[in-house]
Amino acid sequence: MRSLRARIVALLILAIVTVVGLATFAASRALQPPLPEATMEPVARQLHLLARLVENNRPEAVAAGVTLDEVPAQGRKQEGPSRFLARSLANTGEARNVIVTRSADTPALTASVDLGEEGWLIVQIPDQRPPPGGWMVLGGWIALIVIGSTVVSVFAASKIMKPLELLQGAVGRIGADGVLAHIPETGSGELKATAQALNRLSARLKSAMESRMRLVAAAGHDLRTPMTRMRLRAEFIADDVERQKWLDDLEELDTIADSAIRLVREEASNEGAQQVDLGVLSREVAEELAQLGYKVTPPPLENLPVAAGPVALKRALRNLIINASTHGKGATIDLSRLDGRAIMTISDAGPGIPEDLIGQVFEPFFRVDASRRKSLPGAGLGLAIAKEIIERFAGRITVANRKPHGLVQTISLPLAGEGSGSEGDQR
Repeated sequence: MRSLRARIVALLILAIVTVVGLATFAASRALQPPLPEATMEPVARQLHLLARLVENNRPEAVAAGVTLDEVPAQGRKQEGPSRFLARSLANTGEARNVIVTRSADTPALTASVDLGEEGWLIVQIPDQRPPPGGWMVLGGWIALIVIGSTVVSVFAASKIMKPLELLQGAVGRIGADGVLAHIPETGSGELKATAQALNRLSARLKSAMESRMRLVAAAGHDLRTPMTRMRLRAEFIADDVERQKWLDDLEELDTIADSAIRLVREEASNEGAQQVDLGVLSREVAEELAQLGYKVTPPPLENLPVAAGPVALKRALRNLIINASTHGKGATIDLSRLDGRAIMTISDAGPGIPEDLIGQVFEPFFRVDASRRKSLPGAGLGLAIAKEIIERFAGRITVANRKPHGLVQTISLPLAGEGSGSEGDQR
């Protein structure tokens, strides 16, 4: 968002400076001073008249105020104006030697015209150059343009970015249920319209989520009645093998219905977060599963306080460890700290997951091999439920293949007091 603001400011500054620069260039072309030929040649003609007056009647010329001297006027010689005035004298009459000088005593230029035996005719002529300090004036003009355009651009960019910042803030406050928090409908017209649109979107999302949860829960609940009737009828099947097949299928359907209902309950759960020791809890879950016959290596005891719901977090850890023990030939648990977060890894030595399918492991009812559904317990919702629980408490979970074989499940939760309030940053 800051990068976008900077690009908008830079674009506005460039646009303003470009427009003002073009306008300044056009004004300078339209208001430029007259050509030197239009000013220097009239001066040259006046010098010819004064020269002829001196040559014809020197006393009268001196009495009229003409300045004559035996040497050219003192000052720094101006090569360019000297050559230009000499050409103007030649174009308008007799060519004469002329020297143009600049003196610190006067802002004008002084032309000294060689009259031969009459000496030098000393006459002040206009200076056609820009006034002294022109570059400083131009620099100040450019600085004023840049500073003014920067202030205007920053102000305009802040107004343009307000709705985008509102969107960014709203997305950062998305709750664990995937619904946007209510946004106050205040401010300018654009902000009000954006807030109203986001609030309408939030209401529709909440309605859709609740409708989905009600549908899944109702379907899971309503399936139990016909499954109970089917189970009673299956008991009267005479063939033992056929009867067992029916009972196994019904058991699988019952497991799927129960798992779906649990998933909905987890999404709708409002269990508050409290300080839980991840080290103690993970070791407790591992020991319980080991007693039930699962192949689990408990982690070394380590103090890792996290903010989470103890019942929900325990359910998530059970699902992940059972998944590794069942599908990966045993689970090994390790605990550590990293950048203010508690890290728990669950490793196994199973076949892993094909790389093209590893992004689907948290999808409900996902199976790497659908043909193995009956040979392995579960409905394929364990990872989905665990992910829902962990992300609800600002955590992250990833699954990756190990070398040479196996799978590693990594859970990351903010340590209590060090990152529990940064849910928006962790998602």
